[in-house]
Amino acid sequence: MASAPLQVSVVAADHEVWSGEASMVVARTVEGQIGILPGHEPMLAILASGEVRVTLSGGEKIVAEAADGFLSVANDVVTIVARKAELV
Repeated sequence: MASAPLQVSVVAADHEVWSGEASMVVARTVEGQIGILPGHEPMLAILASGEVRVTLSGGEKIVAEAADGFLSVANDVVTIVARKAELV
């Protein structure tokens, strides 16, 4: 049985950068790089400046550059809020 996709939102201080369903998210935190798959434990982390890579269910990738923010995961919902973020 396939697991439900992640619901992902990448938000900058003044606008939504991207949102949708994904199979995986990879981001850089101040403690190192983290990969998030469906079923990930709830967490809150401080983002380090760098890429946020979102893999869609079909294999396509969305890449955003993000700085100064946080990442939260709960119930297959991933929210990335950054002072500055834009699609690459």
